[in-house]
Amino acid sequence: MVLNNLTLLAMASVLVPFVAAGLIVMIPQKYAKTLCIGAAAVSTALTLAVWNLMSSTGAESLTATFAALGNTAIFGFVFDKVSVLLAPCFVGIGLLISIYSVGYLNAGNREHADAPRRRFYAFFTVFIGAMAGFVYSSTILGQLLFFEVTGACSWALIGYYDTATARKSAMKALILTHIASLGLYAAAGILFLNTGTFDTSALVALPEGAKTAALLLILMAAWGKSAQLPFYMWLPSAMEAPTPVSAYLHGASMVKVGVALFARALIGAGPVNEVVGWVVVIGGILTCLFAFLMYLPQKDMKRLLAFSTISQLAYIFLGFGFYIFGSGLAFEGSVAHIFNHAFTKTLFFLVAGAFSYTMGTRMLPQIKGVLKKQPLLAIGFGVGAFAIAGAPPMNLFFSKYIVFCGGIHVAEGNPILMAIVIIALIETVGCFAWFLKWAGSVLPGEPSEVVANSQPVPKAMAGVLVVLIVMVMASSYIAAAWLG
Repeated sequence: MVLNNLTLLAMASVLVPFVAAGLIVMIPQKYAKTLCIGAAAVSTALTLAVWNLMSSTGAESLTATFAALGNTAIFGFVFDKVSVLLAPCFVGIGLLISIYSVGYLNAGNREHADAPRRRFYAFFTVFIGAMAGFVYSSTILGQLLFFEVTGACSWALIGYYDTATARKSAMKALILTHIASLGLYAAAGILFLNTGTFDTSALVALPEGAKTAALLLILMAAWGKSAQLPFYMWLPSAMEAPTPVSAYLHGASMVKVGVALFARALIGAGPVNEVVGWVVVIGGILTCLFAFLMYLPQKDMKRLLAFSTISQLAYIFLGFGFYIFGSGLAFEGSVAHIFNHAFTKTLFFLVAGAFSYTMGTRMLPQIKGVLKKQPLLAIGFGVGAFAIAGAPPMNLFFSKYIVFCGGIHVAEGNPILMAIVIIALIETVGCFAWFLKWAGSVLPGEPSEVVANSQPVPKAMAGVLVVLIVMVMASSYIAAAWLG
């Protein structure tokens, strides 16, 4: 009975946004934003109800298959510490950004004066439902379905402004992530041919060679969606999208599809050949260093945050690699980092959007003295900067710390792994120094001309920023309490 209720709640959390999106394209334009926010609110409440019901069972994991051909599982949902934690995170942030968009997408925006268009809210609402569906999916076919839906939505939303550059950036994101998704298709084939099912929990039953191949193919898909080397190019280009889209797709949700995908594969795989571990940690550290070097010359705040996102996701992959080498602690740290980073990067992107809206620019050298003129934006920028830099008591400090503790544990007696851990630690110091530099440049002093002439932040945007500031301070405690 409990499993049936969990399944119904989760299914409703997925279907409500899809139904709402269908209605949005049919109803008068003026009701689109209300329906988007309403659907996101209902879906968020449903995912929280799943969390509450799951916690009352005391079970570690429950799986419901609701579409099968004979003994072949086609579609199903899994409820465990990972899916139940991440679903309300991704859907809830979608709710916050849909509220923020009401203030951002209007004629008062100094950088992108606009009227809210029906297609923004339709595709954004579908994306929210697809994220819930992806996180709960227990089969590779379910993951593939929602993987491709998020790709189509990202194409539409990145190209929202319909300029030549925006259309090119949207196509780049669609092509690169779709090429990477071929790995997931191939992994599905390997799983079915060897086990007769598409359930990710069947990965443990694969012969060692087949399991290694399947995990490496899934890793390819994960790298593509999470913009890791060699697929990183789409993410910086995707900053052509409206900032609410950048915050959701490129901070909180789409880029998290990759790491969530690989986390689910590792949960189902059992013991994993260390070859996979070496590919994961080497790919992670190379991406981390590359992204750090790339965000050093950035002056556009959104492009800086794009490369920072690539680097932060590399930490998550490092934690997964350390898990393969034997550290369960590192896996929990990576899952917590997915949760924490979603709130932090959403806040930071939305601060960049507020700069654009109120000042007409997000070029950091032009923005000085924000604390005196726009104290809320200054607090948001400072909290986001120190969180990304991994400074206590911000949320990312704790999840990074757990990942590194797990890494140091498995690296004892392994000089190559220890070198990777040390290099990653050095990168965190460089990250701290760089974001501290920008905080010192942007926040104190007399306001620059663009800051002095800035307009007030709309109430919808300001309210969302306050909620996210609180969540950046609190999310690590929520994750720790849930993950144990």
